[in-house]
Amino acid sequence: MKRRVAWLGAALLAVSSLVVMLKPAYAATGCRVTYAVTNQWTGGFGASVTVVNLGDALNGWRLTFSFPVAGQSVTQGWNATWTQSGQGVTASNASWNAALGTNGSTSLGFNGAWTSSNPVPATFQLNGTTCTGSVAPTTGPTTTPTTTPTTAPTTAPTTAPTTPPTTQPTTQPTGEPWSPPSNLVSPLAQVWSHQESTYNNGNLYAFRNYGWDQLFANNGSINYCVRWDSSARVTAAQRDSIHAALQKQYQKWMDAMLDNGQGWNNWPYKQVPVKVVGWAVRDRAQLEWTDTSVDIYVNNIRENAPQCSEPCGRFFNQSGNYPNCPGGVARHYDHSLWLTDGFGGGAGGDWGQRMGREYFMGAVNSENIHIFLHELGHTYGLDDFYDWDPTPGQGFIMKAGSASQITEFDKWMFRDWWRHLKSRYGR
Repeated sequence: MKRRVAWLGAALLAVSSLVVMLKPAYAATGCRVTYAVTNQWTGGFGASVTVVNLGDALNGWRLTFSFPVAGQSVTQGWNATWTQSGQGVTASNASWNAALGTNGSTSLGFNGAWTSSNPVPATFQLNGTTCTGSVAPTTGPTTTPTTTPTTAPTTAPTTAPTTPPTTQPTTQPTGEPWSPPSNLVSPLAQVWSHQESTYNNGNLYAFRNYGWDQLFANNGSINYCVRWDSSARVTAAQRDSIHAALQKQYQKWMDAMLDNGQGWNNWPYKQVPVKVVGWAVRDRAQLEWTDTSVDIYVNNIRENAPQCSEPCGRFFNQSGNYPNCPGGVARHYDHSLWLTDGFGGGAGGDWGQRMGREYFMGAVNSENIHIFLHELGHTYGLDDFYDWDPTPGQGFIMKAGSASQITEFDKWMFRDWWRHLKSRYGR
């Protein structure tokens, strides 16, 4: 149940952020690229790439970079056409995101493989020009300079900035009601230390699209799109059972934040409404209902699967504005529930949760849909534990296959994230 994510985009990051510039060509050109290893496991990883155009509007773009070591590769990508030759990688725009206005951004992502190590790329090129770190003049020089300019270097830094402007202190919060069971204090400290040292090159606070961020941006509720990656038909009763299951299972994590019905450590939400606002399918005839309770997206194929409208997705609009969503903010979706025929295990991240369609439908009325609970934990930043076990032999939902429900250890890991992030929400 690996997080093969688009944590933008993504949680659990290793970021190389640099400002890049295009070749002067009688127009203002420049961009900013953020590359993030959003999750990593033995032999594999997920990554996100955000490109912001700082110069004049572009109509068509191509981003190129090289992996630093042999053995790194792209295995599956989204929101661009991805190709690789040797260690060189190219991401070319899709038809729907070719236009990049001034200060416009586009978000890409991919799953990858690695062998010996997985360092982040040091430099990027946009439309064939190496990044230089600033915006070029609006007109080209009339003569060739006789001396080398002393401005920004022609290659980007080889390491990420050590102190991004959005960084918060990584010290432990003080004066908090941190009182987990005594046998969990040390394992919890190990987990948080591991997360702080490995996510985002030791700066997990710079990421701004955890489930926590989405929940607070939506004032304590969550909207879903169902990606029906199947040829099976769906009755209205099945649709309603899926919607009910999402509400029930989501609330189980939210209940971990309550003590005797009251929010722990200034947690503001007793109930978190979960609403499905859209369904994405290949063929409208698969959906056996005629009411207009949800938006329906037909044959909008991304990553070889149906997807709800990108302009309505939080993953694609992390500013929280949805100017091109037909239904506006009220019809946006925060997560996708991606149900795929024959899919084994699961995946989760800031984009939502994915698992087998057969598995989910078979468990839709179960008390605990454990793969969904595991993947939703990833949406809120919780780690995988394939390579180590902080509580040997005890089992918990985030250690895949070792528990079928949220345990006390899961609850306190969840709370640990809240106490470290809550200040960003004024709590």
